[in-house]
Amino acid sequence: MIITLIGTVLIAATIASLSEKTGFTHNGYLQSIIICIGGAFLLYFMHVLLGRMFGFRFWSSGMNAVIASIGALVIVPTHWRK
Repeated sequence: MIITLIGTVLIAATIASLSEKTGFTHNGYLQSIIICIGGAFLLYFMHVLLGRMFGFRFWSSGMNAVIASIGALVIVPTHWRK
């Protein structure tokens, strides 16, 4: 379980740095990494909670990290822009 969590953080950080490098976001590297890791943590813990309690799974843990990272980057920065 801890290895999956470490992998989730690494995938989220990679997605954040790629989004900054390609120009998808203009938040700064550190801010994008924090946003992505936060979103990936939320979906990871939902994945663990729902999977353990109810047997319900979305996708694999890696796919959860990718989707949560991209979703967090889309939702959070556009909410605060004027």
